[in-house]
Amino acid sequence: MVRRDKLLWRVSVTALGGVLALFGAVGWYIWNESVTAEEQRLGLMAKKLGENVEQSIVEARDMLDELNQLEAEPCSIPHLTAMQNASIATPHIRAIGYWQAAERLCGLGMVRGAELMPPRADRIYESGVIAWWPNEQTEVGGVQLFLMRYGAHDVAIDPRMLLDTGIVEDLKAGLWVESLLMAAQPWEANLPSPDSVPPGLTVDQANNRVISRFSLGTIFQIDIVAVEPIANFRDRYLPMVATVAGLGLLLIAVWIYLVFRYSRHQLSLGAELRAAISNGRLLVHYQPIVELAGGRCVGAEALVRWPQEGGKMLSPDVFIPVAEREGLVPSITRLVLHGIVTDIGELLRDDPDLCINLNVAGQDLESVELRQALEVELGAAGVSPSSIKLEITERALVNSDAARELIQDLRRRGHRVAIDDFGTGYSSLSYLQAFEIDTLKIDKAFVDAVETDAETSQVINHVIEMAHSLKLDIVAEGIQHAHQAEWLREQGVTHGQGFLYSKPLSARGFVRYYRNQGNEAHSTE
Repeated sequence: MVRRDKLLWRVSVTALGGVLALFGAVGWYIWNESVTAEEQRLGLMAKKLGENVEQSIVEARDMLDELNQLEAEPCSIPHLTAMQNASIATPHIRAIGYWQAAERLCGLGMVRGAELMPPRADRIYESGVIAWWPNEQTEVGGVQLFLMRYGAHDVAIDPRMLLDTGIVEDLKAGLWVESLLMAAQPWEANLPSPDSVPPGLTVDQANNRVISRFSLGTIFQIDIVAVEPIANFRDRYLPMVATVAGLGLLLIAVWIYLVFRYSRHQLSLGAELRAAISNGRLLVHYQPIVELAGGRCVGAEALVRWPQEGGKMLSPDVFIPVAEREGLVPSITRLVLHGIVTDIGELLRDDPDLCINLNVAGQDLESVELRQALEVELGAAGVSPSSIKLEITERALVNSDAARELIQDLRRRGHRVAIDDFGTGYSSLSYLQAFEIDTLKIDKAFVDAVETDAETSQVINHVIEMAHSLKLDIVAEGIQHAHQAEWLREQGVTHGQGFLYSKPLSARGFVRYYRNQGNEAHSTE
């Protein structure tokens, strides 16, 4: 019940953590996508505004240049007509005039000549263009104009007309040309200067607004700063937020469903496994271990199997992790040991040279049950301890004094010890010397790499040399092809197991295999 409560607690924490993680991920995605979309929208708006203003300034200069090159008599009807046509063709032009020295001789438009003579220019360019940015000097009728003089002509531009209201929409926006304010919408809007705003989009939560700054630097340095209420920003992307939030909630629901379905499966699987152990429904199969030189069977590895309805076997890769989590491994080890002495105890008594490998896990080494179970089961069946070899995975052999003492005691009682899946854990010569072992089993992954270009093909040579240096018996696991067996035999490996010789057999099949030395059982079982 305690383990069940712990599992439920872990599942609940996992579910909650997953929900929070998914919720956070969805929220971050929504926010990031909204900011990115708004940044792209405002970036395009700024680009259009900047290009429009730049084009307007360039066209105004070109217009003045054309008027300067006009051959008509200054202030004559043709001259005035040309200025009138230029003014009508451009909606943001408020006045065009002709100057001689410091006197404006004639002009057309809504602004009188005296009002177009501010005392100080803001920019004087090498090309001869003189410009006055909108300010109190250029204010006429409450409108601060942009003035440009080139040669003998000048032009007055209404900057309000440069900001396309269709583009700006409901934003407060300002446009700076060469760091001087050219236009704003509305003109009295309180906007931060470009040098005080970082490029891109900034969400100002403190003041409930979104600020953007984009720059254009083709002909003139142009900066556009736009400000809008944060509520407008949220409302604009509310449909996208609702859609993505709906998908996020769906993902969260699927996550919760999967977590609790998995938990129910694990809880039910743990309960079923506990019942299967109690009712003796786990079976023991035996995979023969043979001499590579002649193929003679000298033993087998005992493997636990869990039959399901319909005759299928549930893979140990599925239920062994459950057993480890539920603390059922010692019970399974005891059941397998009991199965060995029950299934083939007579064969072991008749042939003392036959040896069955019993898999021992880390949980077995942490308790006294293993020693007691071996003593009780073998004693009751009259089987010698030398007939049961303890096969311990390399990962189970932690550097523990208790594990080392237990292994030493079991060897003194007559059991031999094999290290399983060697090369996948803490492989080292000093590590092997620290534990008293008799046999080294080479993992199937290294056998698969024999005579291939895989990196592990070189490792197996070192493993074999290490075993020889310690005078250990060697068993190669997972042999499937004759060329693998031949290569291993040439390297001094004496024993092997794998489908080349036999798949795991039932107790009856193994007895028949052993007595017939593989001739019949291999083909029928």
